[in-house]
Amino acid sequence: MEFSIKNTELAVLNSSETLDFPKYTSQLINWANQNAQGTRPKVVGQLSDLFPEYEKNCDEISIDSWREWYLAHYPEAIEDATTKIFSQVENLKEAIKLIDKTMVQKWVEDLVISKTYNGLYVQEAILSKLAKIKGESYRLANPEEEAQGIDGYVGKIAYSIKPDTYKAMGRLSEAINVKMIYYTKKKSGLTIEVEE
Repeated sequence: MEFSIKNTELAVLNSSETLDFPKYTSQLINWANQNAQGTRPKVVGQLSDLFPEYEKNCDEISIDSWREWYLAHYPEAIEDATTKIFSQVENLKEAIKLIDKTMVQKWVEDLVISKTYNGLYVQEAILSKLAKIKGESYRLANPEEEAQGIDGYVGKIAYSIKPDTYKAMGRLSEAINVKMIYYTKKKSGLTIEVEE
């Protein structure tokens, strides 16, 4: 089944005001929030569970009744989240003062040269070793496959290769629907975890 909802229909349901933030500020606040984790469930509650609970228990569903219901249940949450995020904004303000063109150039070189080399070298080493263990051939992904989150193939199985820290990030901006390989860098080399 397929259907669509027009913007005019959505507007009837959404009575909230649209806020206009100055250019770049919303992005910076969002970035600060990602670092500060100010809107995590432990701070503001599990909103995807709270909203249905609100809908069940309120006669009038509106932005104002949602605000009232939420603040009655989580009276400190907005302030707590704001404090965490603003603290990180202050950190960013200090850090941004340290950035000059030379630092940006070093950052770009580190990304394009060092991190790319290390990342692709590690990917190929992992795929090569896994292929040897499985008695299969391997290949790195082409650009179209990379756009889908695929780093390479062993036999016909597609894999995405990530450092073990990727699992702990908590926020994954991409949905990867292939087998995962996680690696941990140790003094003696790499420890590999292959999803089967």
